[in-house]
Amino acid sequence: MEGILELIKRCELCPRRCRVNRLSGETGACGVGAELKIAHYGPHFGEEPPISGTNGSGNIFFTACNMRCLYCQNYQISQKGMGRFFSVDELVDICLHLEEMGCHNINLVSPTPYIPFVAIAIERAREKGLKIPFVYNTNAYENVEALRLLEGLIDIYLPDFKYWSPKIARRLSRVPENNGGYPEHAKQAILEMKRQVGDLFIENGIAKKGLLLRHLVLPAGLSGTRDIILWIREHLGTNTYISLMSQYNPLHEAHSYPMINRRIRAEEYDGMVNLMVEHGFENVFIQEMESAELFVPDFNKAMPFN
Repeated sequence: MEGILELIKRCELCPRRCRVNRLSGETGACGVGAELKIAHYGPHFGEEPPISGTNGSGNIFFTACNMRCLYCQNYQISQKGMGRFFSVDELVDICLHLEEMGCHNINLVSPTPYIPFVAIAIERAREKGLKIPFVYNTNAYENVEALRLLEGLIDIYLPDFKYWSPKIARRLSRVPENNGGYPEHAKQAILEMKRQVGDLFIENGIAKKGLLLRHLVLPAGLSGTRDIILWIREHLGTNTYISLMSQYNPLHEAHSYPMINRRIRAEEYDGMVNLMVEHGFENVFIQEMESAELFVPDFNKAMPFN
């Protein structure tokens, strides 16, 4: 497993395929080199009910991201680089500590640039007796071959299918349109996740294994929610657990772009909820419209979500 770090000598972990030698200090689009960087870790109660449970999800927020969303609520860490460096063994210790605190799972947030480190850490943590599930919390801009390195290590996949249109993805998240752009890579990644872990399995109210798919509704239908719902029905089935999020907030650079410089309206969100009901989805988590402010973190604080 240690040899997995060789993958970042010519990094192609995500669809950008920057091919930089991160082991020698080079960085690609995500800005990550040869070290783990973490902005915050601790029990988190803002995830979906079967993920947060009663004791919280053991979230580990990694620094950096392979997308550049204009409205990112975590921009302080995804784009500004906040955080500090940790060794793989220190990551293992964090996981064990979160389990000791009673967290229901280890929730790896934006882990894509760190896949080799994460794979090593999971194996070491399991060897040291860690029992709770590992959650892979991602924007779904992934390479299938990289995800296959995690087969048998990740218990719960928590991807966000963000856009149906590659042009909108390029405009709002600055990802290239080549090879089908964001939506094509997201589709293939989500199908691979489903192959690995199946539908979400919940026991006593807590998720144990499987796929929970997120989708954030954007103003004016920009995320293509209707088409994404229909794709899920056809390719994943109506048993799929879906978190349909209304929490969009015009943060970071959104104020400079009129088309996204507002929250979504109740009728925009309710229309998509009704569409899911019409198409037979039953395992759907929805949000109150007033919840948007509750999900805005400040990573300058020791407790970013308080």
